[in-house]
Amino acid sequence: MKPAIRTPFFEIGVKNYIFGDDVFYLAQEADRAAKRYDVDVLFTAPYADIRRIAENTERLIVIAPYMDTGPPGRGMANVLPESLKAAGAGGVVINHCEKPMTLAKIRETIERARGLDMLSFVCADTVEEAKAVALFHPDIINPEPSRLIGSGRSSDLEFAACSVREIKAVFPDILVEQAAGITSGMQIFEYIMSGADGAGAASGIVGAVDPFAALDEMIASVRRAKDMLTQGRDWNENLP
Repeated sequence: MKPAIRTPFFEIGVKNYIFGDDVFYLAQEADRAAKRYDVDVLFTAPYADIRRIAENTERLIVIAPYMDTGPPGRGMANVLPESLKAAGAGGVVINHCEKPMTLAKIRETIERARGLDMLSFVCADTVEEAKAVALFHPDIINPEPSRLIGSGRSSDLEFAACSVREIKAVFPDILVEQAAGITSGMQIFEYIMSGADGAGAASGIVGAVDPFAALDEMIASVRRAKDMLTQGRDWNENLP
């Protein structure tokens, strides 16, 4: 069965900033924070670390950074979807700006993931691309301008609200994440209070002076936003 995600959620990626034990230790800390704040956390892990993380954490939904779409058999060096699923991946990132795809390939990969009960987490560079991708009905869309990724500059709240509105006009059940250039818990809080279903970070965590503290701050901010939304409070009220 495909993993179920409670909103708002948090997503962390490490790309190739760190590797080996450092990835595993960060995943363990993310798992502890997920339990501490009772927040669903997606962890986008390098291929080599998927099984180790999936088998040694309790609350993380482990996501693969990419996969090919061919069937078992020939295809030396291709990333086989079935192998990712067997290793413990609950989903896959599709069309990240560092691994872009055509619309046809995006659709094919979404369908392949759906057939294996894996979450499809699709990135889009613009609102227009996000709307086109939404027609394929992925589970999650992350509209993030590629120029902002890793820049320390995040999307403005107007872009965030517009992307949520346009994507959900196609399929209301698609989850929308904001993640480009996030470096603080306050940004996480604002995005969720502005309508995003989740938010995430990569370099904003692994590049921080204290990655564990940055991770804790961001996941705590997801919890704070969730509590305020549950209580029906205005997002400008008692800002942290």
